[in-house]
Amino acid sequence: MQKLSRSDIKTGQDGEQWVIINRQKTDSQSRVLLLPAALKIIAKYENEVQCHATGKMPPILSNQKMNAYLKEIADVYGIDRNISFHIARHTFATTVTLSNGVPIESVSKMLGHSNIRTTQIYAKIVDSKISGDMRKLKKRYS
Repeated sequence: MQKLSRSDIKTGQDGEQWVIINRQKTDSQSRVLLLPAALKIIAKYENEVQCHATGKMPPILSNQKMNAYLKEIADVYGIDRNISFHIARHTFATTVTLSNGVPIESVSKMLGHSNIRTTQIYAKIVDSKISGDMRKLKKRYS
């Protein structure tokens, strides 16, 4: 997030807004569709002085400060887990994408993994996803 710049946000062939970046670790391209909540955050900071000065979107002070803010949010909402920005990446992989039927191959590409085995380890498929998949299969055979 600290490296995200305005130039990383591009209009795709589908007319939608995408974050298109090259991952440093794997040197592979990562493409992630900006969901409505993310578009609202970007719009909120569109005219932010710090964003214009640095070209970065949204303004983030440091990973340490971001994690401190996440802990404050967790306290306010009574979340008893240790949350961090890295956990958000895991949540995106499991809860946002895989649990909503996005194929693991697509998730792997979005995360910038060069090997799908990394995604299989990193993004554990949750029981509810497996249950949902099996319900769909059961309906086909009913």
